[in-house]
Amino acid sequence: MGLRFEIRASDSPWVDSVWTCTSERVTTMTSVAGARLGLVFWEQDGAAHAAVPGPETRTGTAPVPEGAVFTGIDLAVGTTLRMAPTADLLDGGLTLPDTSRRTFRLDGARWQTPGPDDTEALVERLVRAGVLDREPLVADVLRGHRPAFSQRTVERRFRAATGLTRGAVRQIERARTGALLLAAGAQAADVSAELEYFDEPHLARALRTYVGRTARQLREGAGGAIALDVAQRRTS
Repeated sequence: MGLRFEIRASDSPWVDSVWTCTSERVTTMTSVAGARLGLVFWEQDGAAHAAVPGPETRTGTAPVPEGAVFTGIDLAVGTTLRMAPTADLLDGGLTLPDTSRRTFRLDGARWQTPGPDDTEALVERLVRAGVLDREPLVADVLRGHRPAFSQRTVERRFRAATGLTRGAVRQIERARTGALLLAAGAQAADVSAELEYFDEPHLARALRTYVGRTARQLREGAGGAIALDVAQRRTS
């Protein structure tokens, strides 16, 4: 028993992935660092809830509503929320008020609560209404492009959009990728080489800081519930 995830990639440039999760006989989990804003909706004991989780800079322990069913949207890195600077949501987020099974309130308006297949349509409506925006420079930089701005300007705009430095985003994304590779059975030496860590101890430190697991725990599925789809139940 624990957290049962299913996750799918998205064709939307505003959405990285969409996930569903059910919690069974679990009240806490290991949180995992992440560089994205999200939208999360869940039901527990007949009550509906919604939140905007912010980027997380390191691992920790987080409570889990037992017996809850979640639908979540991980927005693309660099997506921002009009009502709050991303830096203000770092290692935190917003609990959205007045949520029902049908609707939720965000940025002064009511929106229809999505199911797993309606998430991109919701995001498109939020974009059209100006509730969500994005900094295109972030995607360009992460793809390796060199914008025609000074490094100071690039760093300032990157941090304003994500709440994080470019280096922090890369370290977080690399550690998450490493965790998934290890959970799929890869050896630490191979993961360290593939992701260009200096050596295995550097990989181990990154996993402790950002994922809260050792390479062995990830390979063996040990350590309890974790906010990462280590079972790789991914659909298209």
